Formats: sequence, C-alpha cells, structure tokens
Amino acid sequence: MKTCTLVRSTLLLGTLGIAPHVLATEGGGSVYAPGVNGFGCCALPPPGTYMMVDAQHYRSDELKGNDGRSVPVQGFKVRAEAVAPRFIWVTPQELLGGTLALHTIVPVVSLDVSAGGRSQRKTGVGDIVFGPAIGWHLSPNLHTVAAIDFFAPTGEYDKNDLANIGRNYWATHLVGGISYINATGFNADAKVMYGINARNHDTDYRSGDEFIIDYAAGWAFGNGWTVGVGGYFYQQITDDEVDGDRYPDNKGASRALGPALRYDSGQGWFLTAKGYHETGVRNRAEGDALWLRAVFPL
Repeated sequence: MKTCTLVRSTLLLGTLGIAPHVLATEGGGSVYAPGVNGFGCCALPPPGTYMMVDAQHYRSDELKGNDGRSVPVQGFKVRAEAVAPRFIWVTPQELLGGTLALHTIVPVVSLDVSAGGRSQRKTGVGDIVFGPAIGWHLSPNLHTVAAIDFFAPTGEYDKNDLANIGRNYWATHLVGGISYINATGFNADAKVMYGINARNHDTDYRSGDEFIIDYAAGWAFGNGWTVGVGGYFYQQITDDEVDGDRYPDNKGASRALGPALRYDSGQGWFLTAKGYHETGVRNRAEGDALWLRAVFPL
C-alpha cells in the first residue's frame, strides 16, 4: 500500500529561544511519519475497495542537534496519538502493464507538546493525503508499486502556536516499493520515498527535500504469522530556506529499528504491529513509536 501521515510538533522557535539552525525542516517535523509501512507494503490486492487503519503512539523527551547531542530545552516533551483511516480503490483498469489504484488518508491526530515552560494540546483532522498508484505482480511472490502522494494543508495551523497538527504547505512524495511475500519462509519489504515540500507562506519557510526508506524483514511460519524486524531510514537531502536564505549544514536525519509482527487471516484481512526506537538523530526530536495496522476489504 502507500504512505500514511502523522503530524509531529512544529515548535515556536523564537518564543522558545531555539536558534533556527538547531532544527532541520520547519520545526523539525515532516508531513510523513517514517516507519509506518512494513510487511506487505507494496503488494496491491485484487481489484476492489479496501479499508486500512493505522494507529500510532509516539513519544519524545529529547531534541537532538546537528552533532547528535541533546539540545537543552526546558521541559521538552512530545506526545502524539493518531488514527488514520485510508480508503483504497484498486480499479480493474490496467495501466503500463500494472493495476491502477487510488487512495486517500484522513488522519485524526491528538498532539501534546511542552517546551520552554509552555504547553499546548490540539486534537483534530490533520493533513489529508491522496494520490494514484500502479501495482505490478511480477510473480506469485514478488510485487512492486509506484505512486505519487499529495499532502494537502488541511490540518489546523497557527504560526504562533506551540503545537500544530497541520504543516500549512503542500507536499509531494514520489514513491516506489517492492514486497517479497511467502506463506512460509523469508519475507522482505522496502518502500522508497522522495518528498518535495512547498513553501509555508505564513512563515516564508521552505523545508528541504526528504529521502525515506521504510523496510521490514521476517520469517513466515505457514500459519498466518510472520515475525521479524522493521524500521526506517530518514535523510534530508536539500537545505531549508527561510526568507530566501539557505541554512546549510543542518539537515535532519534519523534511523529506527524494532520488532515487527504480522498476521494474515488468509481471508482478505490482516493485522500488523511494530515498535521502534529512533537513533542517529540529527536536528530533530528522538523518540519511540508503536504502530498498529488493520487491512480489510469493504
């Protein structure tokens, strides 16, 4: 399948006394939550209508600078919960030798941020995602997908707020992925994304382009269960721009790895769960996440 969104905090840099070069991308956040995709990510199901629901809990008590060391911010804390229903239509239409699919995600986010003696909590609909995809079944076990995801600035945003559940700019992700699926034996998945961010016109801030790989690998036992590991690789590629000026040498980066579990009912629905801890973080918050996913036909 395709991407999922979770809005991380956008910090009010001036009020908190944090220099802009401490965080990469605006507020150290992103339209996309790395690590959401894993087992079975890139194998389109047969034509039909499907529902996918992702749920995430994320927590962070530490902000990392360009050298990977903690940045002293009084009382820094982020707690986020999100439920993101995704509607998927796999059409009977063939395109470029593959199957055309369309999807949209409407995330509901609860975000609690504390820093610099301030705190704020927001709950509401985040930035909606939509786009087309083409899936190819190269063999009974090997599947690929290519997609374009569009992130619309529908979530609540105020440049003077401590916490925002919207990014206030459009973004586009170019997506490619592959899944190797066995009922018994080795399984592996990787989804590669290149994110291009538009300018936030309220702040005249344009976050740099982002490169993300979500991955999973594990072993299926033949009874529907697959056990393994999953995580992500995140690297900012281009510099941020503020008021037309570039901020060099402060690109964001992070990695994550943790246990992953999948149950395939064999009747068209499946469940996945995974947790991970972020490492190698630069110019972003470092934390822990728990993901749950359910997929079923409608």
